[in-house]
Order: sequence, then C-alpha cells, then structure tokens
Amino acid sequence: MIELSLDAVAFLVGVAFLAGSIDAMAGGGGLLTIPALMAAGIPPVSALATNKLQSTIGTSSAFLTFHRAGHVDLKGYAIPAAGAFIGSVAGATAVQFLNPAVLSAFVPVLLVAMGLYFLLSPQMSDVDRHARLGRIGLTLVTTGIGFYDGFFGPGTGSFFTTTLVALGGLGLVRAIANTKFLNLSTNIAGLLALIAGGKVLWLLGGAMAVANVAGNMTGARLAIRYGGKGVRPLLVIMSLALTIKLLSDPNNPVWSLF
Repeated sequence: MIELSLDAVAFLVGVAFLAGSIDAMAGGGGLLTIPALMAAGIPPVSALATNKLQSTIGTSSAFLTFHRAGHVDLKGYAIPAAGAFIGSVAGATAVQFLNPAVLSAFVPVLLVAMGLYFLLSPQMSDVDRHARLGRIGLTLVTTGIGFYDGFFGPGTGSFFTTTLVALGGLGLVRAIANTKFLNLSTNIAGLLALIAGGKVLWLLGGAMAVANVAGNMTGARLAIRYGGKGVRPLLVIMSLALTIKLLSDPNNPVWSLF
C-alpha cells in the first residue's frame, strides 16, 4: 500500500495540470509527470501506469477540443492509429516484465535524451507540405512510436507531431491535432495492458486526471490560437530539473552502473 502526504498529492496534481497544458500544445507532458511520480516514491511501473491513466483522460479532452474545431482527420489517420494501438499494447506488456531496478536506472537516461531532443530538434512550420511517406510507411513509423509510448511514454506526442510535419506533410496545428488522435490510441492501448497487469493507482490517477483534463483543454485552445511556440524551453528545463531530482537519490539503481 503506497501512502502519500497531502502535500505530495497536491504537488502531483499541479504537475498534472502543467503537463496537460504542455502536452496539448507540443507533447512531452510525461517528461514532467513520470519523474514527479517516481520522485514521490511511486514504483517505476506503477508510475508509468498511473501516468497513463491521467494522460489518457487528459488527451481525450484535447482530442475532442481539436475535433470540434475541425482539425482532426479521423478517416485519413485511422490505419496509422491502429498501428500505434498495436505497438503500444506490445510496449506496455513488455515493460511489465522488466526488472524495476533496471527501469529506475533507465528513466534518467531517457529523460536526458528527451531533453536533448527538445533542445536540438528543428522548429516546425504551420504550412502544409508534400507528404514524404505514404499511409503504409507512416503506419510503420506510428507503430514504432506506439511501442515506445506503451513502454515509457514521455515525448510521444512530440514524436508523432514531428513525424506528421516532417513525413506526413502537415502544418503544425493540424499535426498537433491529429497527434491527439494517434496519442489517444496509444494511451488507451497502454492503459488497458497496464490495467490487466494491476499496476494503476486509481485514486491518485483520478485526481491527476481531473487536473490533466483542465490543462489539456487550456493547452488545446492555446495551441489552436498560437501554435506550440515557447513550450520547448520549459520542457528542457523541467525534464533536466526532474532528472537531477531523481539522480540526487543515492539509492537510485543508476549509480550501480558506475
């Protein structure tokens, strides 16, 4: 039984709101919530599962906001979304067989890699361009990203958005909108696999989900109006800060690698 103080719960709920806002605008909200959950003492796989619960509900609200605004192409991206769903089930199943100590050591490394990705990746345009990949090629890419989302998750939205801009030819706002469709597919798939494994902390995940929904609705409206500008520096700073927090624990298994 995991017990958290009210201060810890309040902190995690606040992080969930901020993560939801960032996720709707540019993706990468899991860069904040997963290390925050682990820093609060949640075991790695339970942190992934609880994050998946709150992010699934939050992504649903962002998806509906974009869909109502007419930015989502359900028919055009149904097959890539199906591939992403299958990949996420496979990833979420695989992570449950991984030694928790290995995952604890692996998370800071992934967070640093994701921070560098956000720091170094090029800016994206709002203008639609010619697609470089057909539907089959795009589906193969989304399946791979889906596996990553089920296995770990942070940055998945940005991977999808980058793929839709660079390879799918979409402008930034349309790419962000259709990313919500793909990401909702991977979130539902990963959540179902983790529920089957009994890893979700329901009460904490539910409280964070309420805050994440509010954040996603706020972020989606900001993205429709302003695009995803200005989010990357915040993601880099927050991901590196939370990495330092995790590494400050001398009992973190990552130190056994040296």
